[in-house]
Amino acid sequence: MKNTKINLLDVIPSRAEHILTENEGELSVIAFPRFKRAWIRKYFLPKNMSPYIRVRLEEHGSAVWNLIDGKRTVREIIQLLSDYFGNEENYEQRVTIYITQLRKDGFIRYSIPTILP
Repeated sequence: MKNTKINLLDVIPSRAEHILTENEGELSVIAFPRFKRAWIRKYFLPKNMSPYIRVRLEEHGSAVWNLIDGKRTVREIIQLLSDYFGNEENYEQRVTIYITQLRKDGFIRYSIPTILP
């Protein structure tokens, strides 16, 4: 198999299945399990504690998160957001760093679009 480099702008991010999303007005709140394994939750989670950790995203983070739908490429997301945020300086770099961090944290996955010959 040929080792081909993939441009991050061409990948399609999609949300991980274990991440829940809520909206609080214009902002998004993502929630993810406090513990990965059900038995740990059963034995180590205090009764009054939520099994989820909730993170409120700020305006830019919410805008990126809401466009991650498993259909748009990173490039398309950046194009939509750069128009929305008035073409701020270094916006492409900021969005790619943010999307990369979401992947490192396990909130999203990448897929590579198939290109027909």
